[in-house]
Amino acid sequence: MKTQSVSNKIKVIGALLMITIFTVISITIHLNYKNTKDALIVNIAGKQRMLTQRITKNIYLINQTKSKNFTEMDKAISQFIFGLATLKDGNKTLNIAEAPVNSIKSQIEKVQVLWNVFYKNSLEFKEAILKNDTQKINSLLLYFNEANNELLFEVDEIVTLYTNYIEEKTNFIKNFQYTAFAFLFIFSLYSLIQLRQIQSHANEFIEKAKEIGTKNINEMAPIKVEGEKEFVEMADNFNQFISKVSSAVNYSQNALEQSKLASEKLESLTDEFDNLISEIENKSEVMSQIDRSEDIVIESTEELLKSTKKLQDLKAELDKLLSSCSIDKKA
Repeated sequence: MKTQSVSNKIKVIGALLMITIFTVISITIHLNYKNTKDALIVNIAGKQRMLTQRITKNIYLINQTKSKNFTEMDKAISQFIFGLATLKDGNKTLNIAEAPVNSIKSQIEKVQVLWNVFYKNSLEFKEAILKNDTQKINSLLLYFNEANNELLFEVDEIVTLYTNYIEEKTNFIKNFQYTAFAFLFIFSLYSLIQLRQIQSHANEFIEKAKEIGTKNINEMAPIKVEGEKEFVEMADNFNQFISKVSSAVNYSQNALEQSKLASEKLESLTDEFDNLISEIENKSEVMSQIDRSEDIVIESTEELLKSTKKLQDLKAELDKLLSSCSIDKKA
């Protein structure tokens, strides 16, 4: 099974966490900003309803007072034109985008058609007032009496469509946030599980390090790790180290025992030669050969003793190695 490295796993977890957090924060800020602008748009659309009423009110007031002051009427008309253009095409100064969906665009177009006729008749009403054309004025008043309600209804529909659009977007924001938080929660649990697994492997190596100084190295079981590449490699290296140290200890112990057996064997051979010498001590030639053989045996014994001493020194060095591992562990 292909293993993953600890560094790659940590990098992937960290990268996914940062990307998720950045994405959630960025989208939330963007949507909240859009909501602020949507609230401004709804305010503009709501103001359009009021402006249609103000224009009609000024028309009736001018007719009743026979006034030729069109300041309030012209102001309301200018504001309505500006508001309708903003709703339709957006406004860079106010950072307002054009109508977001086709249903709102269609409704604005419908209001635009009604407004063009309404605005044309408003200009004709002003001209009729200036000329004191009573017949034209009365005809236009009948038009405004009917057109005002129709225009008001259609403008109110724009407000309704924008309100529904904002509510849908608000629900989307809520669902997105809930989904994002759920993902973050699940991802946090996954990250915690992975970190706990890494910690578990690290603790296993620490326990094995402690066992080096407290247990017989030949009795130590090998480490078995599955998962992260680094821990698998560390386990293999650790097991190889234990195996080599164990083999060296066993070899030195066996060699030491064999050396002792050889020394004992040579001692028994020396005794046998001594007995043989006592029986043939009058035979000088044989004695000479025996003396040479005895010298050889003594030299061999000395060499074996030297080998035994070197093996004892090797075992002592291995014992010091195990002891130093124990001391490092305690430190």
